[in-house]
Amino acid sequence: MLIIPLPTTLIDFLIITNISLSLIIILVAMSTKDSLQFSIFPTLLLLVTLFRIGLNVSTIRSILSNADAGNVIDTFGNYVVGGNALVGFVVFMVIVLIQFIVITKGAERVSEVGARFTLDAMPGKQMSIDADLNAGLISDQEAKNRRERIEKEADFYGAMDGASKFVKGDAIASIVIVFISMIFGLIIGMMQMGMDLGTAATTYTVLTIGDGLVSQIPALLISTATGIIVTRASSSGNLGEDIATQLLAFPKMLYVAAATILLLGLVTPIDKWITLPIAALLAIGGYQLSKMEKKTNEQEIAATDSEEEEEDIKSPESVVSLLQIDPIEFEFGYGLIPLADTNQGGDLLDRVVMIRRQLALELGMVVPVIRIRDNIQLQPNEYTIKLKGNEVAKGELLLDHYMAMSPGVEDESIVGIETIEPAFGLPAIWISEEMKEQAELSGYTVVDPPSVVSTHLTEVIKRHAYELLGRQETKQLIDHLKETYPALVEEITPNHLSVGEIQKVLKNLLKENISIRNLPIIFETLADYGPMSKDMNLITEYVRQSLARQITKQVSTPGEPLYVITLSGSVEKKIADGIQQTEHGNFVSLDPNDSQLILQATMEETERLSQMGQMPIILCSPAVRMYVRQMLERYLPQIPILSYNELEANVEVQSVGVVNPS
Repeated sequence: MLIIPLPTTLIDFLIITNISLSLIIILVAMSTKDSLQFSIFPTLLLLVTLFRIGLNVSTIRSILSNADAGNVIDTFGNYVVGGNALVGFVVFMVIVLIQFIVITKGAERVSEVGARFTLDAMPGKQMSIDADLNAGLISDQEAKNRRERIEKEADFYGAMDGASKFVKGDAIASIVIVFISMIFGLIIGMMQMGMDLGTAATTYTVLTIGDGLVSQIPALLISTATGIIVTRASSSGNLGEDIATQLLAFPKMLYVAAATILLLGLVTPIDKWITLPIAALLAIGGYQLSKMEKKTNEQEIAATDSEEEEEDIKSPESVVSLLQIDPIEFEFGYGLIPLADTNQGGDLLDRVVMIRRQLALELGMVVPVIRIRDNIQLQPNEYTIKLKGNEVAKGELLLDHYMAMSPGVEDESIVGIETIEPAFGLPAIWISEEMKEQAELSGYTVVDPPSVVSTHLTEVIKRHAYELLGRQETKQLIDHLKETYPALVEEITPNHLSVGEIQKVLKNLLKENISIRNLPIIFETLADYGPMSKDMNLITEYVRQSLARQITKQVSTPGEPLYVITLSGSVEKKIADGIQQTEHGNFVSLDPNDSQLILQATMEETERLSQMGQMPIILCSPAVRMYVRQMLERYLPQIPILSYNELEANVEVQSVGVVNPS
């Protein structure tokens, strides 16, 4: 660039490269947390200054030789300053004066003072390091690292003291270059190009000012970066974070600023449409920051109170902890401690984590934390599962045995201790480890004790999931859905349906083993039918119909027909005629003899289907499904009861039994 004339296209490319490089440098300077993170800056400052000077030589050569310096300079000379050479000259002089008198002068002084203070403080810092090392507070390696850092700081500020002279010299050179270019441009234009005075003045002045602006804008960015680097104190954040944290640390000052701007607009001729929005913005910002500050203080107070409460609970006189009831508890006798003791190879805690993840995917709800504890009041090999303080299931394990369940054909050579599989109530036997392989070869399903208790715990939680879904848990699900479907949630709650009403629908679904994971579809249905009725049982029926694809997949096997038990027309008519409507909802009222006959016939059909190896499913019309469920849920809680609208049209349905009491 200093020797060889360059084409204007290449000059344009180098000018844009210079601007880009300057932007990168100032952004990096703003992002550093410590000056040493950008220790290459003094050398880089010399290189970019040399690059800019070389670029100046190329552009001046092109301007004076051809009255053309490329598209970028022409754009700055004509478009940016409107082709007005006088305006461009004033803008150029303002930029140069700001850079030279304000930024460069200040950065030079800060660099000089910083270098002097760093050198003066070196002996004291070295002595402090030696004192910490002798006292054993730091290691030899840490002492070495600290000394190296002190040396680097001294070198850096010394280099910055010299490098800041480059910026100062560059600003002086820019002013001189512009005047030389303008004067000799007039001479060359009139004497060599044959231009008149006005044409030569306009052409060369505009090009020269454009060249000056193109070179001085990157120079201003580099000067600013120099000032940022030398005035930057070490902190844990970058410049943006520190400004946001420290400048806005006093929200009340924003109110003072807002009041001042508002007063300016009211008592002076300044346009109120300018001052009022700014004052309002400052006031709103102060209010929001005050709220955030208050919330932070409350959280800190709450954290302090929580620590004090923990200390109170630990005190011998406190009995507050005894009032807490855990949602789910798993208690076991001392003989089962190896299940939960990781030192003895127990993996129950890991299994519990996996159970909660699995149930979150299957049920669509967050299962509460399961409290695991030993209980000396239980038998050594006994365990119990409690929900909200009440026992709902129990079992017994033999840790040195395996549970084997027969495939249907008994093998007399497989002997053990007879028991009942706790999750599904199937007959099983406890066998020794020596007999495990033989039992597997005979077709038995062999399960180790941790898997037995994991399966039992999973099934118990599934069966009672609806009891674990309270209003607080429902609110958490609604808030989670609102993050991705805000319009859907806002349409439903709180105007049409309360949290309690939504909870009732979700509990109804969980009670019949229907996953609530697909909350968007559930809420779409609630939005459609919620304003029409306050009968949550009826709305649940509409939600079930919207989940037809999910329900079909849950009860059917692809490629195989769905075997069901249907209700005869007379039974459905009898149930429909017995529906009573009240202000609290609808229910079915039948003669006790009729109810007993229907229940007995249903149990006979489900028993017959179970013996055939098929899962019993009752299928009825949508109008009576809810009431059939009310009649049978006490006696057949695990039997799916579906309506025709809850099955997809492509499913082949075969009726293998009809409930028709004689």
